[in-house]
Amino acid sequence: MNKLTDAIKHLIIINVIVFLVPQFLKLDFTNMLALHFPKNEHFGIWQYISHLFMHGSFAHILFNMYGLWAFGSPLEQMWGKNKFIFFYFSAGLGAGIIYTLVNYYQFNGVYELFINAGLSESEILSILEKGSTNDSRVVNAITQEQFNKITSLYNTPAVGASGAVYGVLAAFGLFFKDAKMALIFFPVPIAAKYFIPVMILGDLFFGMTKYSVGNIAHFAHIGGALIGFLIAWYWKKNQFKIS
Repeated sequence: MNKLTDAIKHLIIINVIVFLVPQFLKLDFTNMLALHFPKNEHFGIWQYISHLFMHGSFAHILFNMYGLWAFGSPLEQMWGKNKFIFFYFSAGLGAGIIYTLVNYYQFNGVYELFINAGLSESEILSILEKGSTNDSRVVNAITQEQFNKITSLYNTPAVGASGAVYGVLAAFGLFFKDAKMALIFFPVPIAAKYFIPVMILGDLFFGMTKYSVGNIAHFAHIGGALIGFLIAWYWKKNQFKIS
């Protein structure tokens, strides 16, 4: 069984505190700490870090903290506390930035339709905040599906450590590629070098299609995995070089 290393222990403690305390005190920090779309009035630059400590449900935090412990412990033992912390937050930050960039691309495609229909930016943002409109210019310019998409991008904040954990997962697969991983629904052990790419490709598929189940930030997962892989690959490539 993996040893609970220092950095991971403290990360888990902070995540649990941020999850439980607001529930006991009947407080909601979503507008302050969750990652909002940059045009949303609640957006703050600090949210690229703070959203990593927010979780939407017990199952959400349970799976993320399990993944952090299971795959992060060998990495922290190998790299040390400070290097692992740098890696974890770099992957989480990269996940948030890539998630925002993808959302911006999707948002702007529909936003231009609003502009072409003759609406000002203030009118558009007011409509998006309300989440509904009877404005004939909007009704004639975009479909209901497009309207639902842009209002969701504008109003739905992202929470969770999943992006950073995916970075940890990618690094684990790079350094421990032959480690066997067993799944509840597929009990035959699978090597990490096969299992992890399949997970990431699954996120890419669900992120680019309409088959996603639930409100999952697939491109945050992909972003975290990409940044985590690149950092881990660079460190692995240069680990035996003498400075």
